[in-house]
Amino acid sequence: MKWTRAVRHLWDLAEKCAELDGPAGAIYQVRVVGLWAVGDVLGEARDVDRVTVALAVDLPVDEVPWRSEPAGAEHWGNATRMTRNPITPLWRSARGPVWNHRVERPVLVWDSAGGVAEETLAALEAGRGDRLRPPAPSADELRERLRDELDVSLRALRGRTHAYEEKRWRPGKLDPVADDLWRAGVGYLDVLDALERTASG
Repeated sequence: MKWTRAVRHLWDLAEKCAELDGPAGAIYQVRVVGLWAVGDVLGEARDVDRVTVALAVDLPVDEVPWRSEPAGAEHWGNATRMTRNPITPLWRSARGPVWNHRVERPVLVWDSAGGVAEETLAALEAGRGDRLRPPAPSADELRERLRDELDVSLRALRGRTHAYEEKRWRPGKLDPVADDLWRAGVGYLDVLDALERTASG
């Protein structure tokens, strides 16, 4: 995908975030309050495969464990056309840090308080995103962040394992509960591996 097209996808999503901003439950079950650029789109102008974003939602941290999708995420993604574009969303709680070992030094491109950050998006389009990124965390700060993330992920894994056990032999579709459990497991293992790498490093 050409660089200009990648940034255009990000710009369009920021504008959609602004358009759909409002209290959760009014139209959509989930309320997105922040959009952050992550990964390749923060580098030099070049062809990229996908655009990665972090979507901060107005939910408690425990309701948005790593690699999960909050209730209403699919509907919101369809409404913004995000699911039809080469965009990888990483869902985060706005009530905790957005960054972690995968969401490295993200850059805010829209939030409900300040609107679309047009100057930031213009800088990204020019390939100057690296100049906008916050400083990297220290090794100790990263370990502390990962420990907090791991605690949230472990609670999610336990809760969703219990939900799966409760649902397994009952009528109705098992897929949504199984998918939630799978995401919790993937998230937990990803954070655990990252924490182990920081310990060995």
